Amino acid sequence: MRPNTEGAPWVRTRLRTAPWSAIAFGVLVLVTAFLAAVLPRAVEAYETDGLRAAVTEASPESTVLELKSPQPGLEQSEEARADAVRPQALAAVDARARALLPGPLRADPAESAYGVRTGRSLEGLDASLPRPDGLPPRFTLLAQSGAAGHATVREGRLPTAGAVSVDTRSVEGAVTTETARTLRLRAGSTLSLSGFPDGPLTVRITGVLEPRHPQGSYWSAEPVLRTPALQSNNGRPPQFYWEAGVLLAPGAAPALLGGQGEPEKYWRFAPATGRLTGADASALGAAVASLEDGPGLVRMRGAAGPTAQLSTGLEQVVGGYAETREAITPVVAVAAFGIAAVAVVVLVMAGGLAAARRDDELALLRARGGSLRGIGGRLLAETAVPAVPAAACGLLLALLVVDEGRALPAVLGAGAVALLACAVLPVRAVVAQRRPRAHRERDDLAHARPGGRRTVAELTVLVLAAGSVAALRRRGTEGPADLLASAAPVLVGVVAALVLVRLYPLPLRWAAGPAGRLRGLVGFLSLARAGRSPATVAVLPLLALLTALTTAAFGGSVLTGVADARDRAALLETGADARLETTDGTPLPAGLAGAVRGVAGVRQVTAVRVGFAAERPSDETPSLAVVGVEPETYAEVARRTGLGGFRAGLLGARGGVLDAVASPEVAERLGRAPRRIVTEGGPVTVRITAVRPRTPAVTQGEFLLVDAAGLKGSGAPTTLLAAGAGLDAKALRAAVRDTGSGVSVTLRGEERAALSDSPLQQGAERIYVWAVAAGAGYAVLALVLAMLRSAPERAALLARLRALGLTTRQGRRLLGLEALPQAVLAAGGGMAVGWATVRLLAPGVDLDRLALAGASGGTLPGGAVLRADVWSLALPAAVTVLLAGAVAVAQAWWAGRRTPITHLRAGDMR
Repeated sequence: MRPNTEGAPWVRTRLRTAPWSAIAFGVLVLVTAFLAAVLPRAVEAYETDGLRAAVTEASPESTVLELKSPQPGLEQSEEARADAVRPQALAAVDARARALLPGPLRADPAESAYGVRTGRSLEGLDASLPRPDGLPPRFTLLAQSGAAGHATVREGRLPTAGAVSVDTRSVEGAVTTETARTLRLRAGSTLSLSGFPDGPLTVRITGVLEPRHPQGSYWSAEPVLRTPALQSNNGRPPQFYWEAGVLLAPGAAPALLGGQGEPEKYWRFAPATGRLTGADASALGAAVASLEDGPGLVRMRGAAGPTAQLSTGLEQVVGGYAETREAITPVVAVAAFGIAAVAVVVLVMAGGLAAARRDDELALLRARGGSLRGIGGRLLAETAVPAVPAAACGLLLALLVVDEGRALPAVLGAGAVALLACAVLPVRAVVAQRRPRAHRERDDLAHARPGGRRTVAELTVLVLAAGSVAALRRRGTEGPADLLASAAPVLVGVVAALVLVRLYPLPLRWAAGPAGRLRGLVGFLSLARAGRSPATVAVLPLLALLTALTTAAFGGSVLTGVADARDRAALLETGADARLETTDGTPLPAGLAGAVRGVAGVRQVTAVRVGFAAERPSDETPSLAVVGVEPETYAEVARRTGLGGFRAGLLGARGGVLDAVASPEVAERLGRAPRRIVTEGGPVTVRITAVRPRTPAVTQGEFLLVDAAGLKGSGAPTTLLAAGAGLDAKALRAAVRDTGSGVSVTLRGEERAALSDSPLQQGAERIYVWAVAAGAGYAVLALVLAMLRSAPERAALLARLRALGLTTRQGRRLLGLEALPQAVLAAGGGMAVGWATVRLLAPGVDLDRLALAGASGGTLPGGAVLRADVWSLALPAAVTVLLAGAVAVAQAWWAGRRTPITHLRAGDMR
């Protein structure tokens, strides 16, 4: 019988021999491929959500595209002019114009409308209409389409139009519930409007309508159609009148051509946001520019007439979004690069450790005639079997988790991870075995000497790191994302790791001598074992640990800086945990302070009056903000909030002179000597006893604090400040409502939440949270992989020493102390490098847009500042040390359960 010369399949044999290693490697590739695939999709998703939110949340006045055309010319016959404004003609233009909108701009049919309106409002002649300053109200008439689908009839019916012509002087109309309430109208009321040559136009109100979506473009593109507004006549002093809108039947449009209201045809297109993506921002701006003054406008004029014009504020909305995105993107790029770098380092480390563990096996294959191509191909197939399916699963999971964004970047990211995972082990093995070795010298970490090539590579990394730090500090994160600047934190961590690897053998050599002279063997053996770790193996775990810890520390410091900036901005906006004040400066209700004190969570309440005074009797306009306070309670609130705290005794009264606390500008003008000012209640002499940059009652601007008891005739308090953790917002507002007053309530927590409700901000913060989690997770993984690589050697050593009389307790101490030097070095180095990275890069990292986009960056003096966060530095480092000790103790416990004969085999060189 012919013998079988093919042998067992390599891949199947290797996977059966070490199944758990293949499973662990597959899990590592799956997680890494998931991160590589989900990151670009997450960025595209929050950019898309940000663009849609920017367009949706902006006022319809700013986003709607309004195509307008003046009334038909007088050279045409009355019948032709009337036909040009009838619903059929306007609908035909609407269909053609909507089809001409360039992509990605699309109209939302539900909120778009067309019709005819009066370009100039018409004066109401009825004496029953309200006249605030004796001026009659004015009305804008709109014969707009689609009223039945956008309103609910609360009273009466919708207006209709019969045979309406240019000479018609009586039409039907409808108003909203707010217009009816404000102008005292109801179904059956009539309006007589001026502006027609042969008598007023009579509009009979047939219905009162409740808008179904009052904030939508149909009702809010022209707000007076929904809600009347007070307008000024720009006189001195100004006088005000009501401006309101009346909705006519679409067929009544010809009646508007007979007056002097300057009627105009219009087509309003509300932008549809459902299909917009973040990548459409630039194309959207270009489309709007073309429609306003470009080829798009020429095409629109072909549909609506040669004098048609299109106007919109959409380009400002999209431009504001683009500015915020461009400011946030470079900051996010730093986190994304950190995640990618840590993942690459850990993958390379995993492959390097696997190659080092199998070095003897591969050297034997090489000595028996194995070619580099054959060895590399077998290793490639061996790693591809778990890596490729794991990367595919990671890609599929990323596509399921984030359903927004393009698939191509995710596929490329997962493919790059699979390629790297498959290539590391074969490449590392081929490079190590390119020359057959008859004898392998020891590569102890304590005695290794770096070669020239390694020195050149390390110097190159050092130059790149210095260049990236300099670029980031000089240019900052302004402008487009720069790969070199984004890599600054990672490069700093890599340089630190390389420096620590060079310095690491020194303390081991210094400590080995004294430890050898001690009576116990555990200390000496642990240092000897730590020093005998292969240098090529020790570099990769330390590099991975420091890179991961640096990424986690930098990301955590960014998140902490953003949170601190928002807390500070919210505090400066309210001055306390809650601020209650009247909108018109009238005094607060008498029982409000007591009601607020009874709300759960309130710890301190103080009432103040903010008035104005003239610094000199000759000043015509009082401009100095004088705050009358109760010294004890106000000083306590200022101390609790950290806004210019002071001792209550600084606000006293001596000899008719009121002591005062002033802002620096006021103190510089008034000086420290007694000074007479003119308040609302009369002249007062004040003396400045302390200077504070800000105070809770007036968080921005100049101020002068005095004891309210010394301000005679100044009136009751106008503002209430409350301090306390965990304020019950509902109970606080209920207490205010119970007093029956129109007092506005502003909560610090709500202002804080408003600063972070932008999808761009939330998405960028999620990326940094992932960066911190990935950094910490990969640090733990790097530590575990490094310790598992040397687990067989440690188990064999422990078995030999146990055979020589080592106790179980001494064995645990030995393994724990052996793992301690590298763990302590990584933890201490990670903390130091993280702190140094934040200090080095803080001047170049702009967190204002990320933290304070809702406040335009102007609420917080000095903006958001990047500072090192103690928890982000200490927590991952402490976990690293504790985990190293736990793994070593667990390894010693497991090895102690097995008999020494399991590890002591003949010919085993471990």
